[in-house]
Amino acid sequence: MADLQILENTKALAQAAAEHFVAAAEDAIDKRGRFTVALSGGSTPQETYRRLADPSLATRVSWRNVQLFWGDERSVPPDHPDSNYRMVRKTLIQKVPIPQTNVHRIQGELDPDLAAEAYVDELQSVFGSEERPRFDLIFLGMGKDGHIASLFPGSLALRETEHWVLAVFAEAFQAWRVTLTLPVLNSARQLSFLVAGESKADRLQEVLEGEPRPESLPAQIIQPRSGQVTWLIDQAAAAKL
Repeated sequence: MADLQILENTKALAQAAAEHFVAAAEDAIDKRGRFTVALSGGSTPQETYRRLADPSLATRVSWRNVQLFWGDERSVPPDHPDSNYRMVRKTLIQKVPIPQTNVHRIQGELDPDLAAEAYVDELQSVFGSEERPRFDLIFLGMGKDGHIASLFPGSLALRETEHWVLAVFAEAFQAWRVTLTLPVLNSARQLSFLVAGESKADRLQEVLEGEPRPESLPAQIIQPRSGQVTWLIDQAAAAKL
């Protein structure tokens, strides 16, 4: 059963998400000696990362024990305005003492297939020969069409069962992206959706309360085998629930 938390506004959502990150990090490092996390891009998480970089929260995290990944990336260089890595670097990485060797970006400047292969190598460098990575926490956004990471409605990538990472062509944006696959997402110990804004209200209602349509609503496919799902949403996004 998913945990649904409705926050007053985007600022409250960002604070709740940042505190959720810290709590998950403290727990994972205490139990397993490290914290593996995959971050989301997009506009909603930016304030979360800014708050996480504030000393009031940042000092509670043992950053040398954090292994930082991304759920997906656009096929752009790391200094491009659309780069998910660039956004996290500016809002978080540059402001906390995380070793550069613990930052595992998707190399969006490479050919998409080569970038996917390189990202598998990055994952294996941390998770070894496990059947698939098991992240302690994955942050996910949800698009207006119900997509997650770069897994879009109707995509063949939704049927992937073996590969950890795929290069996908996003028809809606006419652009290539590299993304973690559903087998990896659904192996996580915790998955947290960050959803904000009135424009998401109709789709969120369909995802949470509508009939199962996973091919059309990829967010419905997030059903971890032995993990917890948390929805952190603001009141505007929750208006139809």
